[in-house]
Amino acid sequence: MLKIINLRAEVEGEEILKGINLEINAGEVHAIMGPNGSGKSTLAKVVAGHPAYEVTGGQVLYNGEDILEMDPDERAKLGIFLAFQYPVEVPGVSNSMLIRQGVNNIRKERGQDEFDPLEFEDYIREKLELVEMDERFLDRSVNEGFSGGEKKRNEILQLAAMQPKLALMDETDSGLDIDALRIVSSGINKIRNSENAFMLVTHYQRILNYITPDKVHVLMGGKIVKSGGKELALELEDKGYDWIVSDLMVNGEA
Repeated sequence: MLKIINLRAEVEGEEILKGINLEINAGEVHAIMGPNGSGKSTLAKVVAGHPAYEVTGGQVLYNGEDILEMDPDERAKLGIFLAFQYPVEVPGVSNSMLIRQGVNNIRKERGQDEFDPLEFEDYIREKLELVEMDERFLDRSVNEGFSGGEKKRNEILQLAAMQPKLALMDETDSGLDIDALRIVSSGINKIRNSENAFMLVTHYQRILNYITPDKVHVLMGGKIVKSGGKELALELEDKGYDWIVSDLMVNGEA
């Protein structure tokens, strides 16, 4: 589904991604871990088409098609979804309006009939149950006055409603208490299936107690320096990142 080949990107003249190679297949969950400033969030945003980053080399193939020249909305219509580390507030735009517009844009792209307001009401009620959200949140402005946990649950609600093929989760677990983390993780697990894929960007192993990844990748200095299974995340939790740096130096790769 997603194949990244020697991807390089910079922001304000500073190179952040220095040759990323990564492949994620349908049905898989890949966790991207690494210390602060390693390029994890940049990777997610570049794949989604964030305009702040300039791609200076490489390819990002989505279902075999290079998407680097596409605008963010074009990528979204193809089924790429980005959940933000810090979801923004959108005063004056109701949650229901935003989600229905997003869902209908995607349905139109897929050749499906758009939902009218009554059809959408039935559709979204089922999705609210996934993230244990009250219907009253639909009438409120997007994320305005929401707690940190409510904002993240709202991201998962959008994810459930829009049904993307590739979900890029940028530190969705940051700032969540135990209950909110459980609810958010449960929502992702219910949405996960053999036809979609997830890239989870995270600092910590704790979300992987709830969501079992197929692969874990360590991103340091703008490159993926180590990959493995869930046990790699446990090792990072126990040892930190210094041991990886030591291994790279011993092998002459640092």
